[in-house]
Amino acid sequence: MLDELFKPHPNSLALCSGRQPGRGGFHWLPLVNLIWLFWLVSSFWLLPLGLSARLSTGVSLAVFLVLYHRALFGDRVHALWNVLAIAVLGLVMMPANGAAWTYLIYASALLPLCASLPLTLWLQAALTATFVFDAEVLAGFPTLLATASGVVVCNAVFATNLFLSYERRRQAELRLSHDEVRRLAATAERERIGRDLHDLLGHTLSLIAIKSELARRLLDRDTAAARRELAEIERVARGSLAEVRGAVTGMRAALLASELASAKLMLETAGIRFAHRIQAVSMPADVEAALAFGLREAVTNVQRHAVAATRVEVDLEQQDGAVLLTIRDDGCGGVHAKGNGLSGMQERLEALGGRLEIDSPPRAGAELRLRVP
Repeated sequence: MLDELFKPHPNSLALCSGRQPGRGGFHWLPLVNLIWLFWLVSSFWLLPLGLSARLSTGVSLAVFLVLYHRALFGDRVHALWNVLAIAVLGLVMMPANGAAWTYLIYASALLPLCASLPLTLWLQAALTATFVFDAEVLAGFPTLLATASGVVVCNAVFATNLFLSYERRRQAELRLSHDEVRRLAATAERERIGRDLHDLLGHTLSLIAIKSELARRLLDRDTAAARRELAEIERVARGSLAEVRGAVTGMRAALLASELASAKLMLETAGIRFAHRIQAVSMPADVEAALAFGLREAVTNVQRHAVAATRVEVDLEQQDGAVLLTIRDDGCGGVHAKGNGLSGMQERLEALGGRLEIDSPPRAGAELRLRVP
């Protein structure tokens, strides 16, 4: 029943704000945030409220919960109106119950998530000014310190969520830029492959066709000459095969180079220095693909989760009959649990007879070693 009640709209703040659901898709954070209502609920026995004030406070709580649910889990298009309704509810209730300014905390917290930056700043400024007027003139807060405390709390919550909202937008733009770099790299690689195949195979296949026709004509008249032409065809074919293998090796190197360039863009945009040392290692295509995927996943994890990381180093080398890719960072470490990304990385390596090693002591960064025979 709770799953249905708190099932968010596809365009809701609960999804668009970057919050991740818990088990079964259940969003716990909005419920946890209701702890702020303790201030308002406690007013029933801490403040000398009359019967009408108690009744109106109880009704306002029910209205607030509906508005709060609709703001977070309903269509984001209507979220701003629900947030403004929460703010108005708090301002209207303050003369009857001073603790109703608690509603303004929720309005301040949700404003940065449902409006553009200029509109958000104007609305928060208007809300702050109206709150001060209401507290001092209509509600009659006992001291200026009480009013100032409310202003500080509301604006501190507002500033925190505004910063987090900005960071989420910046990360989303970074991911788009990252995806665009990959797309452009893939397009350039496809064009290069097309040119290489045309240059390598076009001339060679034409030569083989001509010499095959010549050998067929010579077969009845001059057997020795026909044998020479067939030998020449074999030599050209072997040479072409060697050139194709060289081109494929270059394609694999380009794949790894593309991932390294993408990693450098992602990390340095996030203020993390990136360095790499890559040896020229010959490896099968499936090994190359697994290592490229591992590099991408490891760098993404560093960018998202490595708290306080300032530097990432990547090494690729051949060691004891195996290819070893090492990715290390200088973050806070303590990585032991394997999420979906690391599990997928490990499964790819194990399918090739390789393994994933993680060395991440607390406060000492993390080191991932991808080893494939």
